[in-house]
Amino acid sequence: MRLLMRIVKIVFGVIAVGVIGLAVWLFTSPPELLRVGSGYAAKIVCSNVFLAGRDSEEVLAVDVQAPGHPLLRLMNVSVNQAEKRVRAALLGFIAGNDAVYREGLGCSVTPDGSAPAPLNVARSAPVAIDETVLWPEGGKIESDPNVAALLSDAALTGPGMRAVVVVKGGRIVGETYGPGFSKDTPLLGWSMTKTVTATIIGTLIRDGKLSLEDKGLFPQWRNDQRNDIRLADLLAMESGLAFNENYGTVADVTRMLYLEPDMANFAADLPLEADPGTRFNYSSGVGVMLSKVWMDRIGDRAAALAYPGKALFGPLGMASAVMETDEAGTFVGSSYMYATARDWARLGLFLAHDGVWNGNRILPEGFVARMQEPNRTSNGRYSKMQTWLPVRSGDIPADAFFLDGHDGQNVIVVPSLDLVVVRLGLTPGWERYSPLQLVEEVAKTITAP
Repeated sequence: MRLLMRIVKIVFGVIAVGVIGLAVWLFTSPPELLRVGSGYAAKIVCSNVFLAGRDSEEVLAVDVQAPGHPLLRLMNVSVNQAEKRVRAALLGFIAGNDAVYREGLGCSVTPDGSAPAPLNVARSAPVAIDETVLWPEGGKIESDPNVAALLSDAALTGPGMRAVVVVKGGRIVGETYGPGFSKDTPLLGWSMTKTVTATIIGTLIRDGKLSLEDKGLFPQWRNDQRNDIRLADLLAMESGLAFNENYGTVADVTRMLYLEPDMANFAADLPLEADPGTRFNYSSGVGVMLSKVWMDRIGDRAAALAYPGKALFGPLGMASAVMETDEAGTFVGSSYMYATARDWARLGLFLAHDGVWNGNRILPEGFVARMQEPNRTSNGRYSKMQTWLPVRSGDIPADAFFLDGHDGQNVIVVPSLDLVVVRLGLTPGWERYSPLQLVEEVAKTITAP
């Protein structure tokens, strides 16, 4: 019996030492996957608390944990309102990562633990919206009862729907919102931000500050074939650069977004895996590099940070729009823009009208056309200008294109019908939802005799 008890004590001692050793290892040298998870949790909670005014525990449970990796269910977050900082960690103390809010620029992950530079963008005082004037000049809408009937069909609007706005002939003809969300709630567009980045670049092309044929875009490219990559190649996702867009693991995209303080240079350091212009590779790294390119072309950092508001959001009346930066102060032009559904609809309407707003041409002629033209190597799936092209059917005209974001974010633009459909939500890919059926039904309804 004594021998048995001694063996039991030894076994439990070994287990205890192992558990302590594991805890020490996780605390001092946590696996990168855990830090990706904590960075993601901190970032999503931070943005939704300080931009959208949502409850942190609700965001953690609904937006982060419910649809995500099982390890995310073990993440805890703490919100420091005074410092406008969110810290997330496994079980509250393992593999911690922070996100910090900066006025006018949203939240940035700070994976190296340092305090980000005190960058801020002054935001204009809110302009009172006249609710007696029709949108987009005011806040009034006149719903089409046939469109409203479509939007009441949960199968069409999809699981996890948070907002749907339908614009026809320049006016909102129908909108609906999920529980807890409204016309005033800023919502994350994820990769729809890529199209916004392209649109900003269009304003600089208009002014002669950038050209689609520009090369030599990063200093580290100047001694190899990467120097031949054109701005047009990046915009068409045909740069030839290596980039792994595999979410759920520590791939290039998750490392960039949650472990790298300078995302653009991380992406630019990656090697070529194909000649420029010869292979389609969808890459969020490209979206951040494009931001770096246009910001460097402006030169002055303060002017660059204010530029989206001055050149695009202000003229379109997108008062809610906020593009977020990385720790280094570069806009995360691949993934991080928040705006209300109505403001996403303003962007769609602007593109449906060929880059003209209130009679003023903001984008050069022919620029939006590139959003409708397939690139050379994606088999018709992706355009030359950071948009997706839907599988054609008899009910969606051939000139349609769409902005597409992670977890069910879409702005579908159909210029020939003067139609825009915005659909935002939390709809993971495993739901197999596509907004195209909704668009088809709307198109039938608005063109019916």
